[in-house]
Amino acid sequence: MEFAQLVLGGVAGGCIYGLVALGFVLIYKATESVNFAQGDLMMLGAFVTFQFVNVSQWGMPFWVGVPLAVVVMAVVGYLMEALIIRRLFGQPQFAVVILTIAIGFVLRFIAGLIWGHEPLNLETPFAGKNLNFLGLAIGVDEVFVIGVTLVLTVALYIFFARTKLGMAMQASSQNQLAAYYMGVPVKRVHGLVWALSGGIATVAGVLFAARGSIDPNLGLLGIKAFAAAVIGGFGSLPGALAGGLIVGLAEPFAGRYLPAGYSQIAPYAIMLVVLVARPNGLFAQIQSKKV
Repeated sequence: MEFAQLVLGGVAGGCIYGLVALGFVLIYKATESVNFAQGDLMMLGAFVTFQFVNVSQWGMPFWVGVPLAVVVMAVVGYLMEALIIRRLFGQPQFAVVILTIAIGFVLRFIAGLIWGHEPLNLETPFAGKNLNFLGLAIGVDEVFVIGVTLVLTVALYIFFARTKLGMAMQASSQNQLAAYYMGVPVKRVHGLVWALSGGIATVAGVLFAARGSIDPNLGLLGIKAFAAAVIGGFGSLPGALAGGLIVGLAEPFAGRYLPAGYSQIAPYAIMLVVLVARPNGLFAQIQSKKV
């Protein structure tokens, strides 16, 4: 029974890591850049949702405030790319990495300035509610996390496989110059990828807030999500989710069966092993770019 409880908690946590890792991979596939502010977008999205939903703030209904927060953060992601990242077009990727790290610091400062540094709790309709199944206590918040992740995963698959915009994003990730000559508005696509990444990060932030408190340092969770993306394979969307589940499951089991502190280094230890054994990640999609 304890094993099943650890698995359930690990899967729920892994879903959150996987969604943040998905944001890393989306931007990398489209622009070949790494956005180290992805975790901070998640943090800011959680705070924006808190502002919209909590009774002590604006008090919107939960099912209204969350989609509105997703839209707001999608706009933030788009503007971040259009006004800041795009100006480094043609510069070394290292410059983009440093810039996104700096943006992360700025976002944490802004969040602390507006909402303070004390942990806050998002008011959700399923807080504290549990389901009993075969003697297993299942939190409604965990069911919500897993269910939303599954729905979002299917929606993203359909988006990339069946829509013109999704196929344009894939074309841009394969070869930006060829996509441009074929009529794909590459710059606009890049902005939309950042918008999509910001929206997904907000969903991840809401899912995290449904299970725990939020504060400006929540953005540092992005480091573990980066490890999940590396484990799964940085160019693979399914790999990002799989890597998130691996990290999510490793933490509770390491915390239960290994000495204190090992749960914190378990994701990075797994990442190191994967990098040595399979440098491209467990689910890497090795293929030549199409021209």
